[in-house]
Amino acid sequence: MQFTRFRPRSLVALACCLAFAVDVAWAVTPFAVRDIRIEGLQRVEPGTVFVSLPVRVGDVYNDEKGSAAIRALFDLGLFKDVRIEVNGDVLVIIVEERPTVADVDFVGTKEFDKDVLKKALRDVGLSDGRPFDKAQLDRAEQELKRQYINRSLYAAEVVTTVTPVERNRVNLMFTVVEGEPARISEIRVVGNHAFGESTLRGLFDLDTGGWLSWYTKSDRYSRAKLNADIETLRSYYLTRGYMEFRVDSTQVAILPNKTDITITINVTEGERFVVSGVKLEGNFLGKDDEFKSLVTIRPGQAYNVEEIAKTTKAFTDYFGNFGFAFARVEARPEIDRANNRVSLTLMADPSRRAYVRKINVVGNSRTRDVVVRREFRQFEASWYDGEKIKLSRDRVDRLGYFKEVAIETAEVPGSPDQVDLTINVVDKPTGSLTLGAGYSSADGLGLSFGLKQDNAFGSGNSLGVQINTSKINRVIVFNTTDPYFTPDGVSRTLDVYHRTASPYQDQNYYQLVSSGGSVRFGVPFTESDTVYFGAGVEKTVIVPGTALPTSYMAYANQYGYTSVAVPLTAGWSRDSRDSALSPNSGQYQRFYAEWSPAGEARFLRASYQYQQYVPLNKQLTVALNGELGWGMAPGDRAFPVFKKFFGGGLGSVRGFEQGSLGPQDASGVALGGSRKINLNAELLSPFPGTGNDRTLRMYAFIDVGAVAGPDAINENANSMRASVGVGVSWISPVGPLRLAFAKPIRSFDGDKIQNMQFQIGTNF
Repeated sequence: MQFTRFRPRSLVALACCLAFAVDVAWAVTPFAVRDIRIEGLQRVEPGTVFVSLPVRVGDVYNDEKGSAAIRALFDLGLFKDVRIEVNGDVLVIIVEERPTVADVDFVGTKEFDKDVLKKALRDVGLSDGRPFDKAQLDRAEQELKRQYINRSLYAAEVVTTVTPVERNRVNLMFTVVEGEPARISEIRVVGNHAFGESTLRGLFDLDTGGWLSWYTKSDRYSRAKLNADIETLRSYYLTRGYMEFRVDSTQVAILPNKTDITITINVTEGERFVVSGVKLEGNFLGKDDEFKSLVTIRPGQAYNVEEIAKTTKAFTDYFGNFGFAFARVEARPEIDRANNRVSLTLMADPSRRAYVRKINVVGNSRTRDVVVRREFRQFEASWYDGEKIKLSRDRVDRLGYFKEVAIETAEVPGSPDQVDLTINVVDKPTGSLTLGAGYSSADGLGLSFGLKQDNAFGSGNSLGVQINTSKINRVIVFNTTDPYFTPDGVSRTLDVYHRTASPYQDQNYYQLVSSGGSVRFGVPFTESDTVYFGAGVEKTVIVPGTALPTSYMAYANQYGYTSVAVPLTAGWSRDSRDSALSPNSGQYQRFYAEWSPAGEARFLRASYQYQQYVPLNKQLTVALNGELGWGMAPGDRAFPVFKKFFGGGLGSVRGFEQGSLGPQDASGVALGGSRKINLNAELLSPFPGTGNDRTLRMYAFIDVGAVAGPDAINENANSMRASVGVGVSWISPVGPLRLAFAKPIRSFDGDKIQNMQFQIGTNF
């Protein structure tokens, strides 16, 4: 058997012949196109194809244009195959359409709502009605895995099933095995010497979990949370003298089981420095003493970056009060490493004075311009005033109509002494519809409905209706407020209400039914204080029934079962708390007074409340509350029984039944009093296992209080009741929840003790 050997030169010649033969076979002699036909279309419009073709009827067709036509049609992403045939002088374009996606569904997705995942796939180009491309499946699966990784589900697996259906369509089914979430099993801080590792880990919102981690998810890894914790760590050192502290690296390791994560933070503390002195250099407008009074950095104290930032900002703001919008302030440290001391020099350059040429309002797609502009205290064509600009920004933010409020300052080209202010706002929904249910140990089950629009039609006016169906406290209230009833900022509030109160849930017991209306005006005396004046008419009916107290009957026999009052009201409040629902710092004060000089019910009634929240550290907060109530009737008239104060229970002295303190009749029914005092102290902390979550907190408390007649509290301190206990507060989905277990430490015979008390939701 003989084998023929081909030399390399012979192989090259053969390859050239084959290539020439193929080229001859596929080459097309250029010709003028008489017609173009398209075959294979099902859903794609012919016009879409014709528009994309680089050749038209009458053009000269050649191989180059054919290649360009094929590329253009493939680029549409609508076809999985494109061929061009020549039939005489007619071009025949044969296409095979990609199938379209008929439906996208998911199986095994518990962590996400399906609509959230569909939106994520839509962002990568995969959704119902779009052409199907197998390459998109890889991107879709990666996107789904990314969504799960963001929830610490690193072990999640995605399997895609493609099912062809009629009319060249496919159904896509993503089967997800979510697996167990990856949890932080260890957090280490390496390189620390000045502070213990447990102390530093206590600063973090991330932790290794506790028995309540199912609620707080504090052991779920999140890059954003880790970055925030690292900044907290950095701030902790930089405010305690370690000015050269740095984070060298952060290592996040996922163990092979994909359910355990370890975090290692490597730090270099550096030396601790103490401030040796502070001096001012530069131009301080001849007001050096005023600027020195703004310095909060004290020699002998540890270097504190927060105090430095606070001082430089105070300098910049103070320059702005005199029109210097472009002032520059820089803190320059001079380090004495031998003695670990640092001297700070505050350099100031006021630059040039400027005035505001124009104020622009941007982003208020719903709210009218005038609603924003009337809150401004900086005016156009006036000198730039940093304090007034900040106040203006705060006033706009306090409206509550916007998600974001920011002010930008821009120089006017060609006018170095002029600036334009632009206030950028983002409208937010200001209407609310509330449907809920609440249960308290005092009121029983109550259904609530609320409809409120704080910025009706973008005018800044508010409209509202509130309803409560509690069996012993039923309320219907309609109100509206015009915050700028006058151009000077005097507000007007109108209220119409109907309330029914009964001490028991049985309808046969007596009731107090009050109906009325009022008008109230708020007059701004300062930028932070508003005093309210108002007047109204109120009718109260004592409905006889079982257990009607003798004092009520005596009052009704003397003044009638129906009493009309004409109360004149005055009030004042100031709120600087950091949160109305779960405060951690700040102060709240409120004063309210009613005087009814006419009608069957004549009285004077006033109350004052003071709250103070003092943060001890990141976890612990001391809350103090004091409340005084006082009432009297003119001459020898009796103080109206339905205007008396009551005490006991949540919001007063816990451990005693709601409203049970004070004088009682022979049957033991609380009658209330014209004097009231409450003193409460709480120590609040996050619930064990929740990290620094302030929506679920526990507290220990001591309560002192009393309700009595005109002289009892003053003459007999023994009328005071007191209790101690512990409790839990939770901002739950249905509203604030408070649970307290109290033990009276000062009580009297006949007192109604209730050790466990709770309330869900709020009452109107």
